[in-house]
Amino acid sequence: MARAGLAGAVRVARWADASLGPGRDGATADGKATLSERTAARAARELGLTVAQVRADWDTARLAGLVEVHGDSARPGWRLRAWDRDDSAVLRGWVALFDAWSLACPEPEGHEPAAVAEVVSAMPQVLSFLQLSAGPVPVDQLLDLLRQRVTELRTERCEVPYDPASGPAPARAQGTGPQPAPGPERLHAAVAAAPGTGRPGTAATAPGVPQEPEAPPVPSPGDRPAGTGTSFAVGSRPGEPAAGGPVEEAALVPLLDWALGALASVGALTYGDGQATLTPLGSWAVWVKLEQICVAAQSPAGNIEQSAEDMLRGCAQLRPNAARAEYRAWLAARPVGSAVTELLAAARGDDALLRGLAFEALRVVGAPAEPDVRAVLDEPALRPYALLWLAEHDGIDPEDAHEVLTREEATWLWVDTAAAVADHGEAAMLVRHLEAAVQPTVPALLDEVRAVGHPRTVQVLVALAAAHPDPALAKAVRRAAFQVHTGGS
Repeated sequence: MARAGLAGAVRVARWADASLGPGRDGATADGKATLSERTAARAARELGLTVAQVRADWDTARLAGLVEVHGDSARPGWRLRAWDRDDSAVLRGWVALFDAWSLACPEPEGHEPAAVAEVVSAMPQVLSFLQLSAGPVPVDQLLDLLRQRVTELRTERCEVPYDPASGPAPARAQGTGPQPAPGPERLHAAVAAAPGTGRPGTAATAPGVPQEPEAPPVPSPGDRPAGTGTSFAVGSRPGEPAAGGPVEEAALVPLLDWALGALASVGALTYGDGQATLTPLGSWAVWVKLEQICVAAQSPAGNIEQSAEDMLRGCAQLRPNAARAEYRAWLAARPVGSAVTELLAAARGDDALLRGLAFEALRVVGAPAEPDVRAVLDEPALRPYALLWLAEHDGIDPEDAHEVLTREEATWLWVDTAAAVADHGEAAMLVRHLEAAVQPTVPALLDEVRAVGHPRTVQVLVALAAAHPDPALAKAVRRAAFQVHTGGS
């Protein structure tokens, strides 16, 4: 369903990739990566479409991340590159479009931005209710739910109705008096609202799960964790919805119609005959977002709010399965892009153990991390880890992935791993680490270790000499450490 729904956007994105690349005519005219009239007409001729269809598919491609906008230019996104071989890229692209439903269709004219923002903020609860209902829901019931949720949003902002004759109404003390009845199934926070609408009070968008969120669509579809609407100023201004007062359903009818129509246009639901029903794809997306929030809320080791470095340190003593659960929880609580950046920054530090753990966490991220991992191939300290990550990502068996490394890269990785063992492991583990070396003999290993130039070489060799039970071998290792320290051969 996702492939079919985005087929037109993929076609236009691929045409742009082939026809508007470097050295060819530019695609944009307004500095916002919007197709110029000439380019849109050319695409329409070559693809057998109307100009309106080309523009619509181009906009969909941008919202789905098939085309990435950088300043006044656009270039193919990683999802387009991985489209044919990676189902998760397809699902992430569709979820990005789903998260941007309020941008896919213009809102009706004549409504205050604050009212539109309230509806956008309230729709996650409506989607959650549709998912829980598992079938058609009358629009009248959704309208009542929307009214309740908008009322809750205004109450949560502690807005006080203003009477010009008597001044502000007295505020009720927090926690006293009757409280507004909550809307049914308060699961709205688990579903992402539209990203970056630019309207005041628009809801913050959710991860990644796994947002490539995006939550990694297979494991979590969104690029960001779900959020609710931001606060407005206390009180109301002329023309804005009455703050804190009852919400008139009549004012919400056209906005609900717009929201359901926009969600239907991106394939999240069907809408007609006075009822709405989630499509299988929409139901899946909402369910995974709910699941993503549950994962984030159940951080096994409690490191979900920590920085990447502190989270990795907290995972150092966990078993592999428990550590992966912690990585998933940590990733589910933040945008995928910033999470990958944090993990790579931790990998660049002095602690070799964190370097290895950071790339284990990046394995949980999956395909969205690929561009950033490729970008560090020129960094000697990260290159061996990045090569192994990319090999496994391309489908090479982890047992055979080491074959992509050169002898020098494998030796560097051996020293780096030995440094992690020396800092955090036991002496016996360091001795066993000798078996992981690609060199057939210890003298050959020592020769290549001296030549590889790893900054921790001396410390690793000294620790190995102290730990090894064979006096002759320990002596040879100490001699090698001294030679590296003094710069001898």
